[in-house]
Amino acid sequence: MYVLALDVSMGKSYVVIYHENTCLFEQEILHDKTHFNALLQEIYALPERPQIVFEATGVYSRVIETFCQKNHFAYCLLNPLEAKKQLNIDLRSVKTDKQDAHRLAQTHGQFLRKQKQSQTEVYKQTRDFARFYQQIERDIKRTRMNLHTALQLTFPELETLFTNRLSKLALNLVELFPHPDYLAHLSQTKVKNVLKKNTDKKISDQKALAKAQTLLSLAQNSYPAESGQSISVQKVVYYAQQLKQLLVTKEQLAKQLVEIAKQTIEFDFYQSIPGIGELSAGLIIGELGDIRRFSSHKQLNAFVGVDTRRYQSGKYTAKEHMNKHGNPKARKNLYFIMMNMIRQQAAGPNHLVDYYYKLKTQPSPKKHKVALVACINKLLKCLHSMVRHSSPYDYSYTASNDQ
Repeated sequence: MYVLALDVSMGKSYVVIYHENTCLFEQEILHDKTHFNALLQEIYALPERPQIVFEATGVYSRVIETFCQKNHFAYCLLNPLEAKKQLNIDLRSVKTDKQDAHRLAQTHGQFLRKQKQSQTEVYKQTRDFARFYQQIERDIKRTRMNLHTALQLTFPELETLFTNRLSKLALNLVELFPHPDYLAHLSQTKVKNVLKKNTDKKISDQKALAKAQTLLSLAQNSYPAESGQSISVQKVVYYAQQLKQLLVTKEQLAKQLVEIAKQTIEFDFYQSIPGIGELSAGLIIGELGDIRRFSSHKQLNAFVGVDTRRYQSGKYTAKEHMNKHGNPKARKNLYFIMMNMIRQQAAGPNHLVDYYYKLKTQPSPKKHKVALVACINKLLKCLHSMVRHSSPYDYSYTASNDQ
């Protein structure tokens, strides 16, 4: 058996080729065409195709995956935690790129390392759009907090004028009037016209005038911590502009994500569950990918990280906890999706919501998060069953199976 192992880092990898226990080749390669072509020649020179193994290192190992996929090479992609356990069996104190590559190759025959099952392009695109969408959501949250902090120094009363602080009108007014001084010489009619011009919703003259009067009253009574010429005013304008752009990008990404997710077979099945809309279905597909690659729902639970961790030694048995070694992004998505199901329980009969309340009201009521994790576990089982059997959600079927 020939084994090609790589220790992957930013822009380069240390490569070794082993046959049995003999190292035939070792070299550091850069992630460019010249070095990949040279590595390809080394592979083709071998009597048989080697088993390729390397550790997942985020974006850095993606180029190695692309190399393997383009050349139709099977490969084993190790989870970092799995690799750490396998490579530290001798409690060694020396750790280098060379050592790790050699140890990956030397131990390959000792472990049942599964080959990575490549998913079709649509699942990869869905994952990339889903993660970019979530990144934009995090940016919106951070920028909104920055805007709030800056606005407290210049015109804090402005936040009380709107129930939705991320509406187009709210952000436009923050950008136009970041400080009470900007309203000092404006009439009610002028402010009313500004309000009507800067919203994408129809607003009557009477309502706009009432808002204008409130805004002018807030400005008159405001006692800002900084002047209208301070840097904080510039920060308020900057963050308002950033938020507007981020919200536009978020809306565009949501549409793109849904359009791509619609191309998968899972999309309609997931949407058939009450409380899961188009965007939620797209986010689930983005993180779980092709669910058919899991032979059982237990494997899917382990992939997400909601399976149970058990520890027993001698007479001691630890309390069972959720094993968080899986996909944290998937766990977060499923957590909020379950919360959304509970909030929208009037949308239709849902055995998952019923199960949540059953856990909360049984003789020994479960805590909220414990019950929610149990529901996520059951949701994954439901998703896996629907896709494997090509059947949409059926409350009577799932409810009968929960007894």
